[in-house]
Amino acid sequence: MRILLNLARRHSVTAVLAVLIPLGACSSPASSPAAANTTSAAPPASASAVSSASSARPTTTRAVNLVLTPAIRAQLVAAAAKLNSLPAAAYRGLVHGKSYYGFDPATNTYWAGGALDPSPSSERAQVSVQDDGGYYVFEEPAGGSWTATAVGMTGIGGSPCRVQLPPAILTLWHWPNGTCRPAAS
Repeated sequence: MRILLNLARRHSVTAVLAVLIPLGACSSPASSPAAANTTSAAPPASASAVSSASSARPTTTRAVNLVLTPAIRAQLVAAAAKLNSLPAAAYRGLVHGKSYYGFDPATNTYWAGGALDPSPSSERAQVSVQDDGGYYVFEEPAGGSWTATAVGMTGIGGSPCRVQLPPAILTLWHWPNGTCRPAAS
């Protein structure tokens, strides 16, 4: 019995470390606010990809950065393109270095932020990102799908944010309190 307990403890510690070590690398203060430009590790499946979304959500009590995989990037681009009444092919993707992705257990929601990179062949897509208009906040609640909100013009002429990000996400991404985009966007 003692051997079984010791094996169970070691196995549990290994499983916990396997989860915590990648999360620590994503959320350490010395690293980028979001490991959005790396694709070496897969994040927990998003609600739109899993029918039982709650079982796929990270098991944590605080907001965490997640790896922004090519599949999630494609979903985000599709959501923003839909908002602009354009096909996803009108964009080359999200701008690297301006993309964020995380999960907030308090809201049971995945959150993302990103600037779109328009295709040179789509004049409408190029116009959609002009004049600070190309930054988006995305949210995916439990059992839902990604929705995009254009926030590029927020703060210009006193315009308020049209989406309220949880304080835990703002802190995680090092965004100013009460905002809905990075300070430099």
